[in-house]
Amino acid sequence: MKAVGYKKSLPIDSAEALIDFEAAKLEPKGHDICVAVRAISANPVDYKVRKRAAPPEGEFKILGYDAAGIVDAVGPEVTLFKPGDEVFYAGSILRQGTNSEFHLVDERIVGRKPKALSFAQAAGLPLTSITSWELLFDRLGAVPGKSVDPRTLLIIGGAGGVGSILVQLARRLTGLTVVATASRPESRKWCLDLGAHAVVDHATPLKEQIEKLKLPPVALVASLTNTDQHYKALADIMAPQGKYGLIDDPPDFNVAAFKGKSISVHWESMFTRSSFQTPDMIGQHHLLNDIADLVDKGVVKTTLGENFGTINAANLKRAHALLESGKSRGKIVLDGW
Repeated sequence: MKAVGYKKSLPIDSAEALIDFEAAKLEPKGHDICVAVRAISANPVDYKVRKRAAPPEGEFKILGYDAAGIVDAVGPEVTLFKPGDEVFYAGSILRQGTNSEFHLVDERIVGRKPKALSFAQAAGLPLTSITSWELLFDRLGAVPGKSVDPRTLLIIGGAGGVGSILVQLARRLTGLTVVATASRPESRKWCLDLGAHAVVDHATPLKEQIEKLKLPPVALVASLTNTDQHYKALADIMAPQGKYGLIDDPPDFNVAAFKGKSISVHWESMFTRSSFQTPDMIGQHHLLNDIADLVDKGVVKTTLGENFGTINAANLKRAHALLESGKSRGKIVLDGW
């Protein structure tokens, strides 16, 4: 089968940073399903893994976590899917990735593809939807339902992949006031169109901008990018006894900044359930089905920003380069072989 991978961790402008190659198609066992991949999306985790995780000598590592496709075959313990089902999911960080014609994934982290979306549109949703849902409801403890919530949620990096879903979920499923940050006019408009009540510029001091809005207290913060640059200022802005959630890997982060206000700090990694085979691992199957229902009902829309065309090394290198620049908006998707 066709696949894209790498043998050495190299800068993205290197000729061998990502390579087209032929790989063996594997048969599903246990709870695994084999998916004929129709579309994928690229995420920051892809280039982060590429930079720091070289495969064993002479072997290829295949990246990619988001995928949408059709079930080709199922393992003997599979009960949730059958061949021919259309699915979408974000795979495990411990296994070979989705940048291949066929991919093995545990059924318990797979959901049914939204009927209203194409494979390309659906491929942009799984990783960011799971991250956003878990961060908002499981880590920050937001309450689903449209009852009035006298608090503000501040989303740092609202126009990125996770932010684009988080804005929608928070605005449409909770009573929170939703404020996103964005530094460019097109990113600002993107956030407002997705439902943010207001947008502030993270390239300039946040406190004065927040105070001018005269909104409910900032009790919840979702720090999605550049946490090391903003967390001290956010500790000053946040209400006492608030909750601060983050998903990135800040080189500098001192939780003591939050002690005086008794602000709790929460990490979110959507790979935790699959990496540790947690008892609630199937929760991601149910979560993705809920997202599919919300999409089909018109509550949540795809966050596809750009389609980079056919899945191959050249196009994936362009996707990685844009993600590394920090200037992407929404999700970068590739589809077809």
